[in-house]
Amino acid sequence: MPFGIQPIHLILIIVVALIIFGPTRLPEIGRGLGKSINEFRKGAKEMTEGFKDEVVAPVDAPQQAHPAAAASMPVAPAAAAAAAPSMVTCPSCSTPNPSGAAFCNKCGAKLAY
Repeated sequence: MPFGIQPIHLILIIVVALIIFGPTRLPEIGRGLGKSINEFRKGAKEMTEGFKDEVVAPVDAPQQAHPAAAASMPVAPAAAAAAAPSMVTCPSCSTPNPSGAAFCNKCGAKLAY
């Protein structure tokens, strides 16, 4: 059983819970505990999806605060190329990585400089 809990331990926990809370309040407590666990799982799932979205987002895509501000300030092609981060290719999987990265974003291999 998980956490080293044996059936006799579960019976002892149930008996103590019945003595402390009584048989009438025990279903309410179980229901509340179930709802709490469900909300925790939803929150953890949303947080995991948010992290995945941030990790999957393209590294070299410019993130503008306001699209109208970007349209009003034209960027010269030479300046745009100089502003783009240089990339380092992974020796193991040939994936391009940002120049400041110590490890490959795809395979996790150490990048040599």
